[in-house]
Amino acid sequence: MKEKANLYEFCLPRLDGRKQCLREFAGQVLLIVNTASLCGFTPQYAGLEDLYRQYRDQGFSVLAFPCNQFAHQEPGTAEDIAQVCYERYAVSFPVFAKVEVNGPHAAPLFQYLTRSLPGWFGPRITWNFTKFLVNRHGQPIQRYAPRTSPQKIAPRIQKLLQENQVV
Repeated sequence: MKEKANLYEFCLPRLDGRKQCLREFAGQVLLIVNTASLCGFTPQYAGLEDLYRQYRDQGFSVLAFPCNQFAHQEPGTAEDIAQVCYERYAVSFPVFAKVEVNGPHAAPLFQYLTRSLPGWFGPRITWNFTKFLVNRHGQPIQRYAPRTSPQKIAPRIQKLLQENQVV
């Protein structure tokens, strides 16, 4: 398989099964997050939604990718995940189908992100709610640990939104 050259070449299924290509987000600042419904960090969905609502009109989006690779904290079906995201946390940003983020079956998007921005302990993602900030040109520019609250990322998002209004 040919290695992807940039973020906008990836197409992935949404939680409802519809395929969505990331080129639809070209020109936006993105925060890509691997999520889980039964994690101690799950309440970060509320903070992610706050960021999305605050900055979406300026060209910002959060993209959530549920993952069951960490202590089986996302064991449910798409319907179970939807209940947590849409009913409990009222998220309005895109939620994609469950993926793997590490190992031989890792989604190509996460292979690309982790190669672009290895963490403290190498490219492997260590837990749920690892966050990747992507600029308006589709370049991954910062990786954040699961413990980093969405609100702490807000100043960097603001700066990226002001740097280039459009690609």
